[in-house]
Amino acid sequence: MTEPWYATREDVKSALDSKETARNNAQVDRAVASASRGIDALCHRRFYPWTGTRSFPWPDPQMGTAYRLWLDDNDLISVTALHSGGAAIGADQYFLEPANYGPPFTHLELDLGGAASFGGGPTAQRDIEITGVFGYRADESPAGALADALDPTATTVTITDSAAVGVGSLLRIDSERLIVAAKTMTDTGQTLQADVDARASTAAIPVANGAGFAEGETVLVDAERMRILDVAGNTLIVKRAWDGSALAAHTTDAVIYAPRTLTLERAAVGTTAASHASGAAVFRHDPPALVRELCIAEALVAVLREGAGYATRTGSGDNARESYGGGLPELREQVYTAHGRKVRKRVI
Repeated sequence: MTEPWYATREDVKSALDSKETARNNAQVDRAVASASRGIDALCHRRFYPWTGTRSFPWPDPQMGTAYRLWLDDNDLISVTALHSGGAAIGADQYFLEPANYGPPFTHLELDLGGAASFGGGPTAQRDIEITGVFGYRADESPAGALADALDPTATTVTITDSAAVGVGSLLRIDSERLIVAAKTMTDTGQTLQADVDARASTAAIPVANGAGFAEGETVLVDAERMRILDVAGNTLIVKRAWDGSALAAHTTDAVIYAPRTLTLERAAVGTTAASHASGAAVFRHDPPALVRELCIAEALVAVLREGAGYATRTGSGDNARESYGGGLPELREQVYTAHGRKVRKRVI
């Protein structure tokens, strides 16, 4: 997983709400990865931030726009440094456009009232270098904090809230971005405060401190997984037998686990691995809502069709119908209309 996904394994498994998903993580992961890269191709842009340097030829003065550099599929979020012909151009010497509603910024213009210009190198090729954050946007949401310190070489860490993070999530801790490759169960330090019977209707689970859990988090008691639907004081309101596990009775003081240990791909999307202190805030990158919705939908269709041997129609005669994915063309069109980059045509 070298590129982030636009939805998580947990998003798709939650949408399926099926016992089958407990045994097909690899299949779901493959579908989400494929859907994410398919959206990149559909919209001719990437919806995650990438940090680094990219080179461009300086604009042809014969076109009358020697001060304007089109970025094409290199959407910009922010600029750290701009050079042309090896010379630095200060931030007060250029504008990122469109100024009124970027990022993403689609082109860069020199301030015509300033002294800066493109060129100066031996040729126009790769004359301009931009260092910064490239991509559609860098929208983020809080996702808890580190429960322990993280050094630059470690690939696992425990966090305080597993509900906000899934496999495939792109996280930011300080200036480093990381991709979640896996989640494993960790002792939450809490236990059941009363016996719990083996009935699905028994949805109120007493704990010592409800503030230590979050809505949407999965917990494990003995061999039964439960999904937290709500937290009422020190009582968890749960959906029993979650993710293909079996209903079971549990006794007082049974240990409660949660998937708060993350396996990480460090130094993701151009950033550098660094040390992070215990308690450091964790932020999750959020792709546009329509992009996330399409990613989930595409992955769902892929998983269901693979399980059905790629059947596309069921029934016969007047009762024939498409088995999966009937609403996808409309959703794809919505995503492209809202976020697709119209390919610019250049004259050579």
